[in-house]
Amino acid sequence: MRNADYECPHKVAVPPSKPFLQSLKSGLKETFFPDDPFRQFKNQPPSRKVLLGIQYLVPIFEWAPRYSFQFFKSDLIAGITIASLAVPQGISYASLASLPPIIGLYSSFVPPLVYAMLGSSRDLAVGTVAVASLLMASMLGKAANPTENPKAYLQLAFTATFFAGVLQASLGIFRLGFIVDFLSHATIVGFMGGAATIVCLQQLKGILGLVHFTHETDVVSVMRSVFSQTHKWRWESAVLGCCFLSFLLLTRYFGKRKAAFFWINAMAPLTSVVLGSILVYLTHAEKHGVQVIGHLKKGLNPPSASELAFGSPHLMTAIKTGFIIGIIGLAEGIAVGRSFAMFKNYHIDGNKEMIAFGMMNIAGSCTSCYLTAGPFSRTAVNFNAGCKSAVSNVVMATAVMFTLLFLTPLFHYTPLVVLSSIIIAAMLGLIDYEAVIHLWKIDKFDFIVCMGAYLGVVLGSVEIGLIIAVTASLVRILLFVARPRTFALGNIPNSGIYRSIEQYPVADKVPGVLILQIDAPIYFANANYLRERISRWIYEEENRLKSTGETSLHYIILDMSAIGSIDTSGISMLEEVKKNTDRKGLKLVLANPRSEVIKKLDKSKFIETIGQEWIYLTVGEAVAACSFMLHRYKSNPNAVEYEAQNNV
Repeated sequence: MRNADYECPHKVAVPPSKPFLQSLKSGLKETFFPDDPFRQFKNQPPSRKVLLGIQYLVPIFEWAPRYSFQFFKSDLIAGITIASLAVPQGISYASLASLPPIIGLYSSFVPPLVYAMLGSSRDLAVGTVAVASLLMASMLGKAANPTENPKAYLQLAFTATFFAGVLQASLGIFRLGFIVDFLSHATIVGFMGGAATIVCLQQLKGILGLVHFTHETDVVSVMRSVFSQTHKWRWESAVLGCCFLSFLLLTRYFGKRKAAFFWINAMAPLTSVVLGSILVYLTHAEKHGVQVIGHLKKGLNPPSASELAFGSPHLMTAIKTGFIIGIIGLAEGIAVGRSFAMFKNYHIDGNKEMIAFGMMNIAGSCTSCYLTAGPFSRTAVNFNAGCKSAVSNVVMATAVMFTLLFLTPLFHYTPLVVLSSIIIAAMLGLIDYEAVIHLWKIDKFDFIVCMGAYLGVVLGSVEIGLIIAVTASLVRILLFVARPRTFALGNIPNSGIYRSIEQYPVADKVPGVLILQIDAPIYFANANYLRERISRWIYEEENRLKSTGETSLHYIILDMSAIGSIDTSGISMLEEVKKNTDRKGLKLVLANPRSEVIKKLDKSKFIETIGQEWIYLTVGEAVAACSFMLHRYKSNPNAVEYEAQNNV
């Protein structure tokens, strides 16, 4: 059947082809520079370009000239507030990472200063994070025992932090931040929840006053270690731990119920440390089974560049650990920064954040710090305290510096059980059961991915959970690419609109015409599937028409409006579909091919094969042409049969 008698109101245009280098440049720009960071340099004198370049690379030079005393008053209050949280959390998380407690304080001094200069978030509060601490202890502990060989373990921790910083900075410099996006929200919820569960269970060591404890991170090993030592449980430590944990949870509850009480929640960890230290000092509880931190040396961060273990036989373990904790730190920090930026209606540059995170961890590894990121709890306190800029991090670092210089002896009597209580209280907030319920209601596959990551961490190990999380994310992407959705379209009554019959049951099928929509680009990964799926659509439609006695099928319209691109495998698939439809006496019609698609179809000569007259701008025009041809030839079936044979 030819449609030479039908006059198409609109022709599908083939855009002019661009030179290869121009197309390559455009593609690279869209991939690596979607935000067009160079637009501010256009039409600027050289001196202005230099200034803008410095401000782009070091954001503090961009906002510092506008900084006011009013802002400083707000940042001063916020900085002191988060410092009160940074000190106990730093000590606690360092213990979680099997590092000396003083390393946690060091990590809250240098990295925040670096981030204040290079970061683009006004609200992010820099510090150590629990999940990365657990990962570091779990992975590095297999290479060097932190108890038997603390020096080698500390060197590996600094080396892992260095490589984490190198990875983070490299991702930002080479504009590869989209790699972090491969960790979906569901996998992060599951992984973080599983890690938080294990962290909480491991703190039973401190709560019960146990000295020897398993280094494994699965729930079975942890619970076996707890209940195999029931004769060593210390009731004094347990009572103290339950009291302080109840106090911390109660203050958090009131802080959430009323925003004005957030100060109580923010000051609760430091208050617990102070009260616990006074109680131990007055009662000499350390002589009755309550373990204390002990001596913390005074002074600022000693240099540690010479401690980086580049020649260690466990270097690959340090690199692997650094890369993993670097990715986890980035995913959490950038997500937290973006979340709070939305509240104040400003934008943070993901690539700048990666560079800032990387540089602060590289600098930290050379100044006796381990991995730092942007923990949610500390950032939330910073936000609620009314911070206006990254100066709050400078204030926090200054307060930590004062602590390192003058106050560290005061932490000698701080009971470890208080640190365990602080960690448990913080980790319970990471078990987001409401998000899991939401995933179950919205997307069952996302729920399965989330629970897979959670159970992988809890029943296996942190590494297994991370592998499951990443694998599940990649499988989800592959499923979207390799198995795209296809829909049969129908006409919405009394309109020229065509929509999915599954979504709109009132939509009417067009007699003699099957309209299919492909909801994804066509690549080598899905070409064979789409060919088979289209053949099945045709087979099922022909069987349906035979069983109902309706008008036989004559036209197959492919709505290509959702196909943004196509490769050579996709073009070969269309050629095979064309041959299959010709053999069945059917006519293949294309509707609304996009710019990139029509250019490739033109270069491959597929347009000549199918005929320019069978390519339409809209589904409505394609249906009108097919209906015209059916009406034109219905009184002469012999002509239809003759034309169909000529198509074979």
